[in-house]
Amino acid sequence: MAKFIYRMQSILELREKLEEQARNNFAEARLRLDEEEEKLEALNARLLAYEEEGRRIREDLLDILKLNENQNAVDRMKERIELQKIEVNKAAVMLEEARINLTEAMQETKIQNKLRENAFEEFKRELVAEEMKEVDELTSFTYGQKLKG
Repeated sequence: MAKFIYRMQSILELREKLEEQARNNFAEARLRLDEEEEKLEALNARLLAYEEEGRRIREDLLDILKLNENQNAVDRMKERIELQKIEVNKAAVMLEEARINLTEAMQETKIQNKLRENAFEEFKRELVAEEMKEVDELTSFTYGQKLKG
């Protein structure tokens, strides 16, 4: 029996590898976004702690030095939060790009798999047609032998 050989198997395998790479890139981008968001949450928590400390300082005896230090810490934390928001946005953009690349890679792989399936179906049709031809020839030969005999 004939063996099915897909002539574009190397292209299919390449598409599958590219899809796997795209999946890995997407996972890495998702991880980076998660990490950046966690950093932002931690900075926001520190800001809240500094603001709470500032309230306590104002409620206690008025210590201008501590109050100034606290205000400077709050201002620095707000700056760091703004910078971290930029990092989160960058990570979100990278995640979206990775998602688009993954979607395209999955579509390409799906197309190659569909082409392979179509080629296999054509191979099976040709095989059935060849077998029918052989059966017809055998039947004709047998019928011809009966006529001679």
